[in-house]
Amino acid sequence: MTLLDSPGTTHEGALLWTLEEIGRLTSQSGNPAETLTNIVHLIQRRFATDVCSVYLLEPDRANLVLAATIGLRPESVGRVRMRLNEGLAGLVAEQMRPQVVADATSHPRFKYFRECGEDPYHSFLGVPVIDRGLLQGVLVVQTVDERDFADHDVRMLVTAGAQLASIVSEARTLGQIVAPTHHRLGELARNLWWSWDDDTTSLFRELDPVLWRDCGHNPIALLQHTPIDRLEERASQLALHSRINYAYRRLQEYLQSTRTWGARHAGVLSARPVAYFSAEFGLHESIPIYSGGLGILAGDHIKSASDLGIPLIGVGLYYDQGYFMQRLDRDGWQHEDYIDVDSRVLPVRPATTAAGVPIVVTIETRTGAIAARVWTVAVGRNTLLLLDSNVEGNHPQDRQLTSRLYGGDARTRIRQELLLGVGGVRALSALGIVPGVVHLNEGHSAFAALELVRLRMEGEGVDAREAIRRVSTHVVFTTHTPVPAGHDRFAPELVEEHLGPLREALGLGVDEFSGFGRVNPFDPGEAFCMTVLALKLSRRANAVSSVHGEVSRAMWTALFPTYREEHVPIGHITNGVHVHTWLAPQMRQIYDRHLGPEWASHCAEPAMWEAIEKVNDAELWETHQSLKAGLIDIARRRAAQHAGLRGEPVEFVAQQRRALALDALTIGFARRFATYKRANLILQDLEVLADFLNHPQMPIQFIFAGKAHPDDGPGKAILREVAHLMRDPRFGGKLLFIEDYDINVGRHLVQGVDLWLNNPRRPLEACGTSGQKVVLNGGLNLSIVDGWWAEAYDGRNGFAIGAGETHTSVDVHDRRDGAALLRVLRDEVIPMYYDRDRDGLPREWIGRMKRAIRTLGWRFSADRMVMDYVRTSYIPAAGGRSSDVSRF
Repeated sequence: MTLLDSPGTTHEGALLWTLEEIGRLTSQSGNPAETLTNIVHLIQRRFATDVCSVYLLEPDRANLVLAATIGLRPESVGRVRMRLNEGLAGLVAEQMRPQVVADATSHPRFKYFRECGEDPYHSFLGVPVIDRGLLQGVLVVQTVDERDFADHDVRMLVTAGAQLASIVSEARTLGQIVAPTHHRLGELARNLWWSWDDDTTSLFRELDPVLWRDCGHNPIALLQHTPIDRLEERASQLALHSRINYAYRRLQEYLQSTRTWGARHAGVLSARPVAYFSAEFGLHESIPIYSGGLGILAGDHIKSASDLGIPLIGVGLYYDQGYFMQRLDRDGWQHEDYIDVDSRVLPVRPATTAAGVPIVVTIETRTGAIAARVWTVAVGRNTLLLLDSNVEGNHPQDRQLTSRLYGGDARTRIRQELLLGVGGVRALSALGIVPGVVHLNEGHSAFAALELVRLRMEGEGVDAREAIRRVSTHVVFTTHTPVPAGHDRFAPELVEEHLGPLREALGLGVDEFSGFGRVNPFDPGEAFCMTVLALKLSRRANAVSSVHGEVSRAMWTALFPTYREEHVPIGHITNGVHVHTWLAPQMRQIYDRHLGPEWASHCAEPAMWEAIEKVNDAELWETHQSLKAGLIDIARRRAAQHAGLRGEPVEFVAQQRRALALDALTIGFARRFATYKRANLILQDLEVLADFLNHPQMPIQFIFAGKAHPDDGPGKAILREVAHLMRDPRFGGKLLFIEDYDINVGRHLVQGVDLWLNNPRRPLEACGTSGQKVVLNGGLNLSIVDGWWAEAYDGRNGFAIGAGETHTSVDVHDRRDGAALLRVLRDEVIPMYYDRDRDGLPREWIGRMKRAIRTLGWRFSADRMVMDYVRTSYIPAAGGRSSDVSRF
């Protein structure tokens, strides 16, 4: 049967539709995507084909994009793009004439798009859509059977295309080529790539700056609170349509690119990706499933893995109340508020099987089963899986299991870690993902290795010991905690209650199983330690800085009694930060101009940063001053807002609005208020500090931020001590504490401070990545020689507090470091900052800014860090190393 013989068609040469029928095709809502959908439905019905599609010419007139279809998969709309010299639709556009092919797959111009679902279709008839002599797109019909379309079939489709050309042209020229503005913005919002792409972030901000701030910089919430007609109106007013299309196209190109570092260097991971387990992921302030450094590091890791093209699946927990929101009372004490987060305003989607069934995993314990659903989050090219225990059928307490990050008692903690580890592995299995590497980011997820052992026993018919040997070769473990109390330990009865069924499945007795979590396997009085379990079940383990590696080897020497301390098998890979997340747009413009357009793709290469020395001093300084002004504005606004909410006197609120000077040396301190981080070290001599802050020619000022753990009384006391200084007449308006520290506050701080203060009690700082973010934005570091700074400081790229000395007496240690801090401020930092030339520029200070960027920007980037993991851990763990003779 030909098209002409199809039911409802008219004789050859007649009009296919009346003007009234054509008029009804146009969407009543003015939605171009709906109009195009109406067109393909009408043609498909009228001509009785299996597929009808419209491909539109993009503004560059060099590419076609699938704009509407019936028969192909709906999700391929907007994602299938081809150049005019590609594919059969491209051939139609290129030659500007119809193309008829009985079996498309056999044609030399056939191009296969996996996401289309066009495998069943063979015949192809495509005609150009031309309006007023200009190509607008291509109209295509396809059928399952191989069909030779007759000449009159071709003429009829040409006629249809001609009749509809003006409508297609109108849809195309609205600047919303594939979908309306809200659709494309929605697609951008659901992939967190937007969060590290300045241009895309600015699109959401410009749509409604006030609502953007009120929504916590959450694009999904922004779109939900903005009517579609208002979005369209704003996009037209601000001429955003082309920018939205451009951002959408760049996202698609990013997702589809195969020319990545990972594709060249880590092909072995393409078939069996990395599974990266972490109890928290700090991706963006609008997704509150993080508390601090561990989560931020995990978020930066998955982002850089995406940029590099490293196939990686993150596995974590979905906390529907997140970490707490911080609130200070008028006496300076911290209070914690927990707020339910609506999953409908987060970029999460239910994980489903191939058949579309939502995935639920179940873990048996002695006291019943725990079930969890699985959410997915798109993070660039990679995916994050989040397990959520708030499901029907769970015990009420278990429904709250994943409500709060690091909340509850030991029983809550072990159940969370059981869900993360065992449940995470089962979620991967349900999705058909077989990882080639399992990366345990801290000991919280160590139970994952036990579930992998069970699966290996079940699949390969081996006993537990042999399965452990086989599994451990694929397990990579990173420890982040140099403080002994920071390693999770559980009583034997808790372990048996929760791991008993898994232990039995492994065929192990209670004592033998417990031994895997003990330094001394035969000591029944020793608690079960998650770090010990992770170290015993992994072949590769690392700390997160050189000093931390030394501390970790000393800490766990007893676990490896046959090794000398320096040979304990714990290496180090120093942490880095995701450059594009933490770099201010203004600084990026400097890098774009002076480092070259490709610098962002090569930010882990030292040579790429050399050109920073040629940047004009005034340009760099003025850019930094602009960022500093932005920080001070944010700090004043937040301080005044929170003072008002506390019911402070009007005079105090007004003081917060006027606090801080734009031309004073501004020092930032922001981190968790744990006692060993010593936020109050600078307060040891308040008289000297007051002299510094009130110096008439060379004043300094401080911005503090950070949270204390809800159960950390001493940490809260230190926080109160700092907050109280805002009321001291000597410090009022010159020292601010910014409440509710999060990624947003941290971003402004690291981008705007002159100097970043870091003074932990050495050697208890594992790494300390916040100072690395400051470097990227032109700030300098003043730090104890610990963590990353012990590797970074060269005498001319920042400042050091002391020379790495320690003391057995904590009081002596702290007094000595406090004196050294004040001394380096007085003798080095302050004089250098205020030493200006005739142009008002601190040349020596700017020289240190440049040297810090040049020597540290590449070295402490997350790209370098992930590359190190790939080369030293992931490829060997996946069995992809081409040569290794180090053992012989």
